[in-house]
Amino acid sequence: MNRKWWHRSVVYQIYPRSFYDSNGDGIGDLRGIIEKLDYLSDLGIDVVWLSPVFPSPNDDNGYDISDYKNIMEEFGTLKDMEELLVKANHKNIKILMDLVANHTSDEHQWFIESRKSKDNPYRDYYIWRDAVDGKEPNDLGSVFSGSAWEWDEITGQYYLHLFSKKQPDLNWENPKVRQEVYDFMNFWIEKGIGGFRMDVIELIGKEINKKITSNGPMLHPYIKEMNQNTFGDKDLLTVGECWGATPETAKLYSNSDGSELSMVFQFEHISLDQIPGKDKWDLKVLDLVDLKRVLSKWQTCFDNNGWNSLFWNNHDLPRIVSRWGNDQEYRVESAKMLATLLHGMKGTPYIYQGEELGMTNVRFSDLSDYMDIETLNMYRERFNQGYSHEEIMESIYAKGRDNARTPMQWTAELNGGFSAGTPWIGVNPNYKMINAKNQVNNENSIFSHYKKLICLRRENDVIVYGDFELLFPNDENIFAYTRTLGQHKLVVICNFYGKNTPYKLPYELNGKKAWELSNYDDCRENLLRPYEGIMYLLA
Repeated sequence: MNRKWWHRSVVYQIYPRSFYDSNGDGIGDLRGIIEKLDYLSDLGIDVVWLSPVFPSPNDDNGYDISDYKNIMEEFGTLKDMEELLVKANHKNIKILMDLVANHTSDEHQWFIESRKSKDNPYRDYYIWRDAVDGKEPNDLGSVFSGSAWEWDEITGQYYLHLFSKKQPDLNWENPKVRQEVYDFMNFWIEKGIGGFRMDVIELIGKEINKKITSNGPMLHPYIKEMNQNTFGDKDLLTVGECWGATPETAKLYSNSDGSELSMVFQFEHISLDQIPGKDKWDLKVLDLVDLKRVLSKWQTCFDNNGWNSLFWNNHDLPRIVSRWGNDQEYRVESAKMLATLLHGMKGTPYIYQGEELGMTNVRFSDLSDYMDIETLNMYRERFNQGYSHEEIMESIYAKGRDNARTPMQWTAELNGGFSAGTPWIGVNPNYKMINAKNQVNNENSIFSHYKKLICLRRENDVIVYGDFELLFPNDENIFAYTRTLGQHKLVVICNFYGKNTPYKLPYELNGKKAWELSNYDDCRENLLRPYEGIMYLLA
């Protein structure tokens, strides 16, 4: 395998609106990120992925972009962004920008022009269709509930929006659209960014007349063309968000010939706690054997011809310690165990802001406290279908996107030290107990555990490149595996639940431990305590 700098990297995702507010307006900003670079450097990460910081009406919290070459006023200025790039680089931290190229805001100048008339030069930048029998062109649905088609009175046609009606889909079949995208990508590459996270990139090859929205036949030709016109001859990290990725398609995206992307986010493991055939709001208990099967498949599918991304959390997902850990009596232990399990695997790990502190889901009592468009649309739709308020709120508490978007908890002071003003969304009330100030200088904290894991990856090739083998595939309590590279072997053993669990390795350690990392003060032979996670490195 051709070794790349990002094989050994650890990425930290920042949701700028909720990270740190430097000016007291209740909204996180770029200067706030600059002020916290020392914190990020101390943690040990070397890449920051920024959720969108471009101008936006904020119908979908920045994923509806109205200008790709500027900075949202709430976040600062283009000069602030340039300063962040320079100061992050001084600390050997690269910045990934969030590339939202499937759709724009309906307030983008392209769409404003597009809807003026059917013969406007920008009309074909978007996907317009006539009504069929006085109704929508077809039955495609929006991810955010309802039809994916919106009637436009001005020109008497429907336009496509796979997300909010304020997020019209771009027409990638138009070469002018593709060139516009490459143009603004190169604008940011020239500013010195370290790469792109590509939002719902698998949708750009859609064929609407055939109702193909994901993984269309032109998807990979488009990505190859993008590669050739932008980042292909540069040493950048590119990761695509691909909800429908399979091992076979992931190999196309991240093929070692470098013709497409560095890696993708695949989400097969993320759907394991929802009822099959239903959507994410229909909850089921996670089956650990299923989780082991899925993660193991993704660990072994590439055969050194491709690369994996490793993550539990992001801005769209609930907090992992609340989801698959125990955010009450075993919060610290389960947060460390889940980190140990993930960071011992092969791939580039991603940490979502606050994950390194064990931040938890939030339970706002009033629906009006929630800001997420997906959550609010779902509530209305399900309430009209006959679900009770209580049922719907339990789904929101478990899976709502605002769980990840509450402000970063820096201190035990007002608003968790996030802002001197009124935060744009409520702070989780547990900030007095869970905050960065309590953890950064505590050797036994979750933060310190993440630091150790990041350091171990950087110092040990076996963690980066070792072959993966699952142990105890059918055990319903233990997730254990080995990584092997030459004479070096890493052994990771994790108790996924809150009870004492006996185990016996299929071979003896024979006193060959070079070091151990545990979330308890000691290790007990053949017994795992609640949520215990152990790493051994054998010489």
